[in-house]
Amino acid sequence: MKKSWCGSAFLLLSLSLVLVLSGCSSKGDAAASTGTDGGKQKTLKIKIADINTNPTFRVALDKGIFANHGIDAEIINFGTPAEGVNALFIKQVDVAFGADFPVLNAVSKGEYSIIASAGQATDQAAAVWKLYVRDEIKSAADLKGKNLSFMRGTFLPYLWDEYLKEQGIALSDVTLTGQGAFDEAFIALKQGDVDAAWFSGSALTDKLAALEGVHELTDMSKTPVRLGMGIVAGNAFVEANPEAIAEFLAAVDEASAYAQEHPEEVADLMFKELKQPKEATLKDLPVNPWKVGFTQAAYDSLAGQKKYMVDTGIIEQDFDLGSKLNLEPLKQALPDKVTFAK
Repeated sequence: MKKSWCGSAFLLLSLSLVLVLSGCSSKGDAAASTGTDGGKQKTLKIKIADINTNPTFRVALDKGIFANHGIDAEIINFGTPAEGVNALFIKQVDVAFGADFPVLNAVSKGEYSIIASAGQATDQAAAVWKLYVRDEIKSAADLKGKNLSFMRGTFLPYLWDEYLKEQGIALSDVTLTGQGAFDEAFIALKQGDVDAAWFSGSALTDKLAALEGVHELTDMSKTPVRLGMGIVAGNAFVEANPEAIAEFLAAVDEASAYAQEHPEEVADLMFKELKQPKEATLKDLPVNPWKVGFTQAAYDSLAGQKKYMVDTGIIEQDFDLGSKLNLEPLKQALPDKVTFAK
């Protein structure tokens, strides 16, 4: 009898332990997944490609905006937006942004979609891009025969082509030297390894303005080129997480508005995290605000850039641009900001 009682007690104890462990395991699985029970908001881990001069994602992370929208964000820095877009191909990031050129390059290569536009192709934004040249170059005509810098994978070859064409200079009359980041181009120009380079961002252009042996020749607003900007992600990631992508886009839109309304806070944040001079952030913020949405103008900018890339062989196989737009999450998050209709 005693033996039977002990066996029953042991069995009950074992069952209790299994139930307790099952409860713990269930909690652990929920914390590691994209959702939680009990009415708590679902969360999704998103790895985001970024660059040092862009405050939008950092504001969303620092101010808890991503967290409020159920996004567990990890920001991964690259030398240029184009490098970040290329990181999609090796699944180093889930979402990236960039000018029309690298975004179109990405969607032309496979299963990637543009999920929003993030910038306005305005004269004010174009003026941020400045052409710095060695002092012996007094006018555009002096660029003939010179060594010109461009960032690999970016729209800058297109900008050079359009600018030089207006000046009566063919691309075959110059040497284009590809570089990986603005810092590399800055050093090359300073040392005389290249004769001219385009730069963007007050932190760099302020340094260039003070640099001996170089001067500003022009800016992009004086050319026909205007810079669209898009957000791109893999199709599988978007299709698996449409609601979370909608929350991500809503968070980016909210962070952009916050940045414009609190410039001093943003300047402090950029200095704290990246040592970017506060005055540089305060100069750049108002001239290049993020505008999350998608308009006919955004589509036209992409279409014009695609035509150039196809005509010049940069994109080898033409494709239907409309098929590379996945705007459903954006329509869910910000319906009033999607004015383009396929």
